[in-house]
Amino acid sequence: MEKIDELDRKILRIITRNARIPFKDVATECGVSRAAIHQRVQKMCDTNVITGSGYSVDPKKLGYNLCVYVGLTLERGNMYKAVSAELEKIPEIVEAHFTLGAYSMLIKLYAKDDKHLMNLLNSKIQEIPGVANTETLSALDQKVDRALPIE
Repeated sequence: MEKIDELDRKILRIITRNARIPFKDVATECGVSRAAIHQRVQKMCDTNVITGSGYSVDPKKLGYNLCVYVGLTLERGNMYKAVSAELEKIPEIVEAHFTLGAYSMLIKLYAKDDKHLMNLLNSKIQEIPGVANTETLSALDQKVDRALPIE
């Protein structure tokens, strides 16, 4: 694992608050050159300290009115890789985790309405070989959405 120092942490604190901030502003706040910021950010991308980039889009603005978590029970735990590969083919699924506890896997998906959700559950997810049972939990509201603190 690549070590990150205090300057890297300071850069991360700044850019996780505002991913669009110009490197010159980050450099000013950190007291280093813009080139140093660029090199540090590139290194953190190359070593997967920083993963992904882009914009967050409100699913409701795209017509996805339901945020749903589905607990999956698999026929056998070792089927999670094959099941995960099938889940990846369903674009409405935005997260899939192999878990300990009540479920073998926990997935997060977005659906446009009840009919769309029913189709996803009955015609797609429950049809995946190895999925023995599903339990659906609807999110009514989201109150916390943040990145981990960078200490």
